[in-house]
Amino acid sequence: MKTLSTLALMLACGVALPAAANDTAAQLTTGGLEFITNQDIQMVSEELFISREEIRVIYEFRNNGQVDQNVLVAFPMPDIVPDWWSPTAFPDGPLDNLFNFQTTFNGQRVDATLHEYAIAAGVDRSSYLREKGLSLVSFAQSTSAATDALDDATTAEMLHLGLLVPDQHDLGDGIKDHFYPTWTYRATYTWEGDFPAGETVKVEHRYTPSVGGTTGVTFLSEPYEGYDPAADYARKYCIDESFIAAVRKTLKDEEAPWSAPFFESWISYILTTGGNWSGGRIENFRLVIDKGDPENLVSFCGDNVRKIGPTTFEMVATDFYPEKEIEILILERHEGF
Repeated sequence: MKTLSTLALMLACGVALPAAANDTAAQLTTGGLEFITNQDIQMVSEELFISREEIRVIYEFRNNGQVDQNVLVAFPMPDIVPDWWSPTAFPDGPLDNLFNFQTTFNGQRVDATLHEYAIAAGVDRSSYLREKGLSLVSFAQSTSAATDALDDATTAEMLHLGLLVPDQHDLGDGIKDHFYPTWTYRATYTWEGDFPAGETVKVEHRYTPSVGGTTGVTFLSEPYEGYDPAADYARKYCIDESFIAAVRKTLKDEEAPWSAPFFESWISYILTTGGNWSGGRIENFRLVIDKGDPENLVSFCGDNVRKIGPTTFEMVATDFYPEKEIEILILERHEGF
């Protein structure tokens, strides 16, 4: 696949998030939400816009069958793992709609249902946490305060189940123990729509992504403990030698990778579920990514990418098969550099 990083360096004068998803058909069972394949309804087009502030996606679906269908549609979000030790920007909407998710169907507002799960060590602990009176939103400060207030027996049990991680710190009034929530938060929105036989309908979603990140530039670090940051970033974000060279030129100290005047932002978008519709392909696909500021650098994997604005890049494809998720790396300049 061609990489955007080289193009961005050439066109953006020194070029630069995790969360999002694709519609899929779904069914509700006693075990929760399951995704299914719909053989009659085809995704005719998808227009996808991704930035740190907002994700917008517009779909057109056509029912190629002979019968009208009422379909339960699901929009899964990427898993969110809390990180209490780095400045990660998690979604900050109300607890009943963290992503500020909005849906329209043929221009009419739709009320989507939020399904939430808490996963620890590969096990669904949602019911357990609800029984304890705890929110499933593991990364919320209110949830952290609630886990700190648990009795010793419950704390010990949750540590055993992999739901908490212990920590000690001193804020000026002595060393205190803290027990941070560590379970993975999983969310899917669902709604029902009528797909008349032989007709095309339009669906639009917009929401606020959760953006992962870290200070400094991770991929400049030397390999350690069997992990090669540069190789991992090349696989995930398609960074190449020209991208790395551009970042190295900004180092204040060539021996200190963390002296680059950037911090990393990451966005993930779940694209593969778009293959659950008829034919498994999207007739017309358009992706636009906005890096936010002309001085930012951006890299992601894509074919035939072109720059269409000071901060925006476009990829257009026909008969598109969504074989992998979209992973985006944005390097944002620190203020004052």
